[in-house]
Amino acid sequence: MEIRKIGIVGAGQMGNGIAHVMSLAGYDVMLNDISDDALSNAMDLMKSNMERQVSRGKITADQLSDALSRINCTTTLSELGRTDLIIEAATERETVKQAIFEDLVPHLQPHTILTSNTSSISITRLASRTDRPEKFMGFHFMNPVPVMQLVELIRGIATDEPTFSACKEVVEKLDKTAASAEDFPAFIVNRILMPMINEAVYTLYEGVGSVQSIDSSLKLGANHPMGPLELADFIGLDTCLAIMNVLHDGLADTKYRPCPLLTKYVEAGWLGRKTDRGFYDYRGETPVPTR
Repeated sequence: MEIRKIGIVGAGQMGNGIAHVMSLAGYDVMLNDISDDALSNAMDLMKSNMERQVSRGKITADQLSDALSRINCTTTLSELGRTDLIIEAATERETVKQAIFEDLVPHLQPHTILTSNTSSISITRLASRTDRPEKFMGFHFMNPVPVMQLVELIRGIATDEPTFSACKEVVEKLDKTAASAEDFPAFIVNRILMPMINEAVYTLYEGVGSVQSIDSSLKLGANHPMGPLELADFIGLDTCLAIMNVLHDGLADTKYRPCPLLTKYVEAGWLGRKTDRGFYDYRGETPVPTR
Protein backbone atom coordinates (compact mmCIF):
# COMPACT_ATOMS: atom_id res chain seq x y z
CA MET A 1 0.00 0.00 0.00
CA GLU A 2 1.30 3.45 -0.90
CA ILE A 3 1.05 5.98 1.92
CA ARG A 4 0.31 9.52 0.76
CA LYS A 5 -1.72 11.18 3.51
CA ILE A 6 -0.58 11.16 7.12
CA GLY A 7 -2.63 12.11 10.17
CA ILE A 8 -0.88 13.28 13.34
CA VAL A 9 -2.67 13.45 16.70
CA GLY A 10 -1.09 16.07 18.96
CA ALA A 11 0.62 19.30 17.91
CA GLY A 12 3.09 19.48 20.80
CA GLN A 13 6.85 19.06 20.75
CA MET A 14 6.77 15.65 19.07
CA GLY A 15 3.70 16.14 16.87
CA ASN A 16 4.93 19.34 15.26
CA GLY A 17 8.35 17.79 14.68
CA ILE A 18 6.77 14.77 12.96
CA ALA A 19 4.56 17.05 10.82
CA HIS A 20 7.69 19.06 9.91
CA VAL A 21 9.65 16.08 8.55
CA MET A 22 6.64 14.42 6.91
CA SER A 23 5.67 17.55 4.97
CA LEU A 24 9.26 18.13 3.82
CA ALA A 25 9.35 14.52 2.56
CA GLY A 26 6.33 15.20 0.35
CA TYR A 27 3.50 13.74 2.42
CA ASP A 28 0.17 15.51 2.83
CA VAL A 29 -0.28 16.05 6.56
CA MET A 30 -3.43 16.49 8.66
CA LEU A 31 -2.39 17.79 12.10
CA ASN A 32 -4.88 17.49 14.94
CA ASP A 33 -5.04 18.96 18.42
CA ILE A 34 -7.86 19.87 20.82
CA SER A 35 -6.79 23.53 20.79
CA ASP A 36 -6.65 26.04 17.93
CA ASP A 37 -3.90 27.87 19.84
CA ALA A 38 -1.79 24.70 19.98
CA LEU A 39 -2.17 24.23 16.23
CA SER A 40 -1.31 27.87 15.52
CA ASN A 41 1.77 27.66 17.77
CA ALA A 42 2.83 24.43 16.05
CA MET A 43 2.63 26.03 12.60
CA ASP A 44 4.62 29.05 13.81
CA LEU A 45 7.28 26.79 15.30
CA MET A 46 7.53 24.67 12.14
CA LYS A 47 7.92 27.79 10.01
CA SER A 48 10.62 29.11 12.34
CA ASN A 49 12.49 25.78 12.37
CA MET A 50 12.29 25.47 8.58
CA GLU A 51 13.55 29.04 8.17
CA ARG A 52 16.55 28.04 10.27
CA GLN A 53 17.11 25.10 7.91
CA VAL A 54 16.95 27.49 4.93
CA SER A 55 19.51 29.81 6.54
CA ARG A 56 21.85 26.83 7.01
CA GLY A 57 21.42 25.66 3.43
CA LYS A 58 19.73 22.38 4.40
CA ILE A 59 16.51 23.14 2.46
CA THR A 60 15.46 25.81 -0.05
CA ALA A 61 12.86 28.54 0.38
CA ASP A 62 10.68 26.73 -2.19
CA GLN A 63 10.86 23.51 -0.15
CA LEU A 64 9.78 25.47 2.92
CA SER A 65 6.71 26.97 1.25
CA ASP A 66 5.80 23.64 -0.41
CA ALA A 67 6.07 21.80 2.92
CA LEU A 68 3.91 24.27 4.84
CA SER A 69 1.28 24.18 2.07
CA ARG A 70 0.96 20.39 2.58
CA ILE A 71 -0.07 20.75 6.23
CA ASN A 72 -3.73 21.16 7.18
CA CYS A 73 -4.83 21.64 10.78
CA THR A 74 -8.01 20.47 12.47
CA THR A 75 -9.49 20.21 15.96
CA THR A 76 -11.87 17.48 14.72
CA LEU A 77 -10.26 14.09 15.32
CA SER A 78 -12.59 12.24 12.94
CA GLU A 79 -11.16 14.16 9.95
CA LEU A 80 -7.99 12.08 10.30
CA GLY A 81 -9.99 9.04 9.19
CA ARG A 82 -9.34 10.02 5.56
CA THR A 83 -5.58 9.49 5.91
CA ASP A 84 -3.51 6.37 5.09
CA LEU A 85 -1.35 6.40 8.22
CA ILE A 86 -2.09 7.94 11.62
CA ILE A 87 0.65 8.70 14.16
CA GLU A 88 -0.63 9.39 17.67
CA ALA A 89 1.73 11.78 19.47
CA ALA A 90 -0.36 12.76 22.50
CA THR A 91 0.80 12.84 26.11
CA GLU A 92 2.50 9.70 27.51
CA ARG A 93 -0.57 8.42 29.37
CA GLU A 94 -2.14 5.14 28.31
CA THR A 95 -5.72 6.15 29.14
CA VAL A 96 -5.41 9.23 26.89
CA LYS A 97 -3.99 7.19 24.02
CA GLN A 98 -6.67 4.49 24.35
CA ALA A 99 -9.42 7.12 24.26
CA ILE A 100 -7.94 8.67 21.09
CA PHE A 101 -7.81 5.33 19.26
CA GLU A 102 -11.34 4.38 20.36
CA ASP A 103 -12.63 7.72 19.03
CA LEU A 104 -10.76 7.28 15.74
CA VAL A 105 -11.79 3.70 14.91
CA PRO A 106 -15.35 4.41 13.60
CA HIS A 107 -14.00 6.95 11.07
CA LEU A 108 -11.08 4.99 9.57
CA GLN A 109 -10.74 3.67 6.05
CA PRO A 110 -10.26 -0.12 5.88
CA HIS A 111 -6.60 0.25 4.88
CA THR A 112 -5.59 2.95 7.40
CA ILE A 113 -2.60 2.05 9.57
CA LEU A 114 -2.65 3.17 13.21
CA THR A 115 0.60 3.90 15.04
CA SER A 116 1.69 5.43 18.33
CA ASN A 117 4.75 7.56 19.03
CA THR A 118 4.76 6.19 22.59
CA SER A 119 8.21 5.95 24.15
CA SER A 120 7.35 3.09 26.51
CA ILE A 121 3.72 1.83 26.53
CA SER A 122 2.78 -1.66 25.29
CA ILE A 123 1.93 -1.61 21.59
CA THR A 124 0.08 -4.92 21.89
CA ARG A 125 -2.16 -3.51 24.64
CA LEU A 126 -2.91 -0.30 22.72
CA ALA A 127 -3.64 -2.31 19.55
CA SER A 128 -6.08 -4.58 21.39
CA ARG A 129 -8.39 -1.61 21.96
CA THR A 130 -8.82 -1.07 18.20
CA ASP A 131 -10.49 -2.95 15.36
CA ARG A 132 -7.17 -3.54 13.54
CA PRO A 133 -4.39 -4.91 15.76
CA GLU A 134 -2.68 -6.32 12.66
CA LYS A 135 -2.47 -2.77 11.22
CA PHE A 136 -1.13 -1.23 14.44
CA MET A 137 2.46 -0.62 15.54
CA GLY A 138 4.81 1.68 17.42
CA PHE A 139 6.38 4.54 15.43
CA HIS A 140 8.75 6.16 17.94
CA PHE A 141 10.61 9.28 16.81
CA MET A 142 13.43 10.80 18.83
CA ASN A 143 13.36 14.43 20.02
CA PRO A 144 13.99 16.85 18.32
CA VAL A 145 12.46 15.05 15.34
CA PRO A 146 13.96 17.17 12.50
CA VAL A 147 17.48 16.59 13.90
CA MET A 148 17.51 13.04 15.28
CA GLN A 149 18.24 10.24 12.83
CA LEU A 150 16.63 7.25 14.55
CA VAL A 151 13.05 5.94 14.46
CA GLU A 152 12.15 2.88 16.54
CA LEU A 153 9.60 0.62 14.83
CA ILE A 154 7.83 -1.64 17.32
CA ARG A 155 5.64 -4.57 16.28
CA GLY A 156 2.83 -5.66 18.56
CA ILE A 157 2.10 -9.36 18.82
CA ALA A 158 -0.48 -9.08 15.99
CA THR A 159 1.28 -6.61 13.66
CA ASP A 160 1.49 -8.02 10.13
CA GLU A 161 4.42 -7.77 7.73
CA PRO A 162 2.78 -5.39 5.19
CA THR A 163 2.15 -2.87 8.01
CA PHE A 164 5.76 -3.06 9.19
CA SER A 165 7.07 -2.77 5.62
CA ALA A 166 4.86 0.26 4.87
CA CYS A 167 6.09 2.08 7.99
CA LYS A 168 9.73 1.18 7.27
CA GLU A 169 9.30 2.64 3.78
CA VAL A 170 8.06 5.92 5.31
CA VAL A 171 11.14 6.07 7.56
CA GLU A 172 13.39 5.55 4.54
CA LYS A 173 11.59 8.30 2.62
CA LEU A 174 12.30 10.63 5.56
CA ASP A 175 15.99 9.76 5.12
CA LYS A 176 16.07 8.43 8.67
CA THR A 177 17.19 5.07 10.05
CA ALA A 178 14.75 2.48 11.41
CA ALA A 179 15.59 0.25 14.38
CA SER A 180 13.26 -2.71 14.86
CA ALA A 181 12.38 -3.25 18.54
CA GLU A 182 10.33 -5.92 20.27
CA ASP A 183 7.28 -4.90 22.30
CA PHE A 184 8.71 -4.88 25.81
CA PRO A 185 8.59 -1.93 28.24
CA ALA A 186 10.42 1.18 26.92
CA PHE A 187 11.73 -0.71 23.83
CA ILE A 188 15.46 -0.08 23.14
CA VAL A 189 16.46 3.57 23.58
CA ASN A 190 14.52 4.34 26.75
CA ARG A 191 15.16 0.91 28.26
CA ILE A 192 18.84 1.94 28.33
CA LEU A 193 18.61 5.75 28.61
CA MET A 194 16.02 6.21 31.38
CA PRO A 195 17.71 4.01 34.00
CA MET A 196 20.90 6.02 33.37
CA ILE A 197 19.01 9.28 33.98
CA ASN A 198 17.31 7.76 37.03
CA GLU A 199 20.70 6.69 38.40
CA ALA A 200 22.01 10.23 37.88
CA VAL A 201 19.07 11.51 39.97
CA TYR A 202 19.91 8.93 42.66
CA THR A 203 23.52 10.16 42.58
CA LEU A 204 22.20 13.67 43.24
CA TYR A 205 19.67 12.45 45.84
CA GLU A 206 22.36 10.61 47.81
CA GLY A 207 24.72 13.60 47.76
CA VAL A 208 27.43 11.90 45.73
CA GLY A 209 27.63 14.94 43.44
CA SER A 210 25.93 18.22 42.61
CA VAL A 211 23.88 18.85 39.45
CA GLN A 212 26.89 20.59 37.92
CA SER A 213 29.43 17.89 38.83
CA ILE A 214 27.20 15.02 37.66
CA ASP A 215 26.52 16.63 34.26
CA SER A 216 30.15 17.71 33.79
CA SER A 217 31.36 14.22 34.67
CA LEU A 218 29.24 12.54 32.00
CA LYS A 219 29.95 15.17 29.35
CA LEU A 220 33.70 15.18 29.88
CA GLY A 221 34.20 11.65 31.22
CA ALA A 222 31.89 9.73 28.88
CA ASN A 223 31.82 12.19 25.95
CA HIS A 224 28.03 12.68 26.17
CA PRO A 225 26.82 15.83 24.37
CA MET A 226 24.47 16.63 27.29
CA GLY A 227 24.68 15.67 30.94
CA PRO A 228 21.96 13.26 32.19
CA LEU A 229 20.19 15.87 34.34
CA GLU A 230 20.33 18.46 31.57
CA LEU A 231 18.91 15.82 29.21
CA ALA A 232 16.15 14.95 31.70
CA ASP A 233 15.12 18.62 31.77
CA PHE A 234 15.07 18.65 27.97
CA ILE A 235 12.91 15.51 27.77
CA GLY A 236 10.60 16.56 30.62
CA LEU A 237 10.82 15.13 34.14
CA ASP A 238 7.19 14.00 33.99
CA THR A 239 7.98 11.96 30.88
CA CYS A 240 11.09 10.47 32.54
CA LEU A 241 9.04 9.49 35.59
CA ALA A 242 6.25 8.01 33.45
CA ILE A 243 8.75 5.82 31.56
CA MET A 244 10.46 4.68 34.78
CA ASN A 245 7.04 3.70 36.16
CA VAL A 246 6.31 1.70 32.99
CA LEU A 247 9.67 -0.09 33.36
CA HIS A 248 9.14 -0.74 37.07
CA ASP A 249 5.56 -1.97 36.64
CA GLY A 250 6.19 -3.93 33.45
CA LEU A 251 9.41 -5.70 34.43
CA ALA A 252 8.85 -5.95 38.23
CA ASP A 253 12.53 -5.36 38.95
CA THR A 254 13.62 -3.03 41.78
CA LYS A 255 16.49 -1.69 39.67
CA TYR A 256 13.86 0.34 37.77
CA ARG A 257 12.42 1.99 40.92
CA PRO A 258 12.03 5.73 40.20
CA CYS A 259 14.20 7.92 42.42
CA PRO A 260 12.10 9.70 45.11
CA LEU A 261 13.78 12.98 44.17
CA LEU A 262 12.54 12.64 40.58
CA THR A 263 9.02 12.09 41.93
CA LYS A 264 9.40 15.15 44.20
CA TYR A 265 10.40 17.43 41.31
CA VAL A 266 7.38 16.27 39.29
CA GLU A 267 5.09 16.81 42.28
CA ALA A 268 6.45 20.37 42.54
CA GLY A 269 5.64 20.99 38.88
CA TRP A 270 9.35 21.46 38.12
CA LEU A 271 9.29 19.49 34.89
CA GLY A 272 12.36 20.93 33.17
CA ARG A 273 12.65 23.34 30.27
CA LYS A 274 8.92 23.38 29.49
CA THR A 275 8.12 24.84 32.94
CA ASP A 276 11.36 26.89 33.24
CA ARG A 277 12.50 24.85 36.25
CA GLY A 278 13.78 21.35 36.73
CA PHE A 279 17.27 20.32 37.74
CA TYR A 280 18.16 23.75 36.35
CA ASP A 281 16.35 27.08 36.65
CA TYR A 282 15.89 28.54 33.15
CA ARG A 283 14.27 31.83 34.11
CA GLY A 284 17.49 33.86 33.82
CA GLU A 285 19.93 34.38 30.96
CA THR A 286 21.84 31.18 31.75
CA PRO A 287 20.55 27.97 33.40
CA VAL A 288 21.35 27.74 37.14
CA PRO A 289 21.39 24.39 39.01
CA THR A 290 18.51 24.09 41.48
CA ARG A 291 20.42 21.71 43.75
